[in-house]
Amino acid sequence: MFSQPLLGTDTDKVKLSWFEYIWNSCIRQGWYNCWYAYKNWSDLMGNNYQGYAVLEDDDPLEQCILYFWDSLEDEIYPKDFLEHLLQLSDDVKTGKEKVIPMDEVFMKRLEDLVKDVELDDE
Repeated sequence: MFSQPLLGTDTDKVKLSWFEYIWNSCIRQGWYNCWYAYKNWSDLMGNNYQGYAVLEDDDPLEQCILYFWDSLEDEIYPKDFLEHLLQLSDDVKTGKEKVIPMDEVFMKRLEDLVKDVELDDE
């Protein structure tokens, strides 16, 4: 759907204190999740779901219902997992990990790999 940054997190740090984790990840992110669920619920109740269809074949009401149920999912991650992501981000930023850009040559190779794949019609 969309990516939400880890609220209140200094991306130059690779370790979180317990206070930072509880306040920023659990409490602030938890309230954000509640707001997101409320917005989806209000769109459902107010018949304001026309913008939820992404593809031409999508049913906007069905997509809004799916987004609503997804908004009820818990998106609070363990402290160790978040620190691992911060460490990966720092490794990319400092050059310890190499980032391979998706250029035209890579995309052409990818298209060649999947050109013979048959899609299942639903």
